[in-house]
Amino acid sequence: MSSYRPHKVVDDLRTLADRTGGPDGSRRLCWTPEWLAARALLRESLTTLPVEVDEDEAGNLWVVLPGASADTLVVGSHLDSVPKGGWLDGALGVMAGLELLRSLAADGTPPVTVALVDWADEEGARFSRSLFGSAACMGTLDVEVLRGLTDKNGGRLPEILAEHGVDIDNLDGARSRMADVKAYVEVHIEQGPILEDRGLGICTVTGTKGIERERLIFRGQAAHAGTMPMEMRRDSFRAAARFALAIAEVGARHDGVTTVGHVACWPGVVTAVAGETRITMDMRHISAESLQAMFDEARVAATEAAAAEGCTVEWEHIFRIPPMPFHPALLDAARAAVRAVEGHDVELPSGALHDASEMAREIPTVMIFSSSTAGLSHTKEEDTPVDHLVMAADAFDRTCRRAMELITAGTLG
Repeated sequence: MSSYRPHKVVDDLRTLADRTGGPDGSRRLCWTPEWLAARALLRESLTTLPVEVDEDEAGNLWVVLPGASADTLVVGSHLDSVPKGGWLDGALGVMAGLELLRSLAADGTPPVTVALVDWADEEGARFSRSLFGSAACMGTLDVEVLRGLTDKNGGRLPEILAEHGVDIDNLDGARSRMADVKAYVEVHIEQGPILEDRGLGICTVTGTKGIERERLIFRGQAAHAGTMPMEMRRDSFRAAARFALAIAEVGARHDGVTTVGHVACWPGVVTAVAGETRITMDMRHISAESLQAMFDEARVAATEAAAAEGCTVEWEHIFRIPPMPFHPALLDAARAAVRAVEGHDVELPSGALHDASEMAREIPTVMIFSSSTAGLSHTKEEDTPVDHLVMAADAFDRTCRRAMELITAGTLG
């Protein structure tokens, strides 16, 4: 019988919200004093546990409960938030992992080593590079790109990291933490409306969708808004608008999602035809083949949209990650846990990235979702019914204990 206390997870989340939240939402932007305050609270909660606590070369906070074997189960998520974010995003996984360590320590020495990790800068909200800490552990960070990143105040990433004891030229040292890791389990809010729409509290997560993220630059000719006839214009914004409508159809056709999230026009005044328009494109799918087909069709759509308006188009790559399906044996463990807790076999892919996305590159991984009220996240309105949080924590505990059994049996591969 597990001594895990799901309600204690909710209590810890409320304490964190009281310490680092407010009327405008969470204040846990990474590499800031508020983020350090959140970590200080976590450290305070560890003082009575027989754990080893330290930070790796990328600023990830590791809490290790030694087991009978060096083979390691890693659990966790992230304490950092977007500005004015929610009280649950990321924090749920950290506090659920904290309670797992408490319950295992109370029961004696676990059969395998269990490590809780608070990943550094999962959100990427300050420097636009998401999954920073987990990517460092997987060796997927491009250091030369990182050197050029700045925040909105002009602060340079290498200098800010140095203030927190992180040397940008030494990030690969974090890779050593993966040596004995055999499995990774994370619990998170859905951040979308599907579970609530189905009247459910939790589900198994099958994997994370792949992402193609690009910037497109449409170039035409700036001209006077009053004197240039419509049929003679080379309007870059009209070209971009054609493209935006076209990729919406691409996403629907392939059962994926496509988004134009940012648009900027030059000269950017009401009296001028837009000579240049820059937009961002984000497309996601759980199938690598479908994602590639969507991307190929977007290329064609951009060329056709530009030609229709007498413009040119240029692409600038921003970010790419393939779909990350989770491990079959751990999926079975999560499904069994969800059935035991809520009595169903509903499962979803994650449209959002998580640190699990990076871990799944090399490590057997699985996730559990709780519902999100109105599908809202990254906002102060973010919430989840308490009974759903309790169910998610319970299913997480059950999944972790089965994962430990699989590690002990050596069957994860």
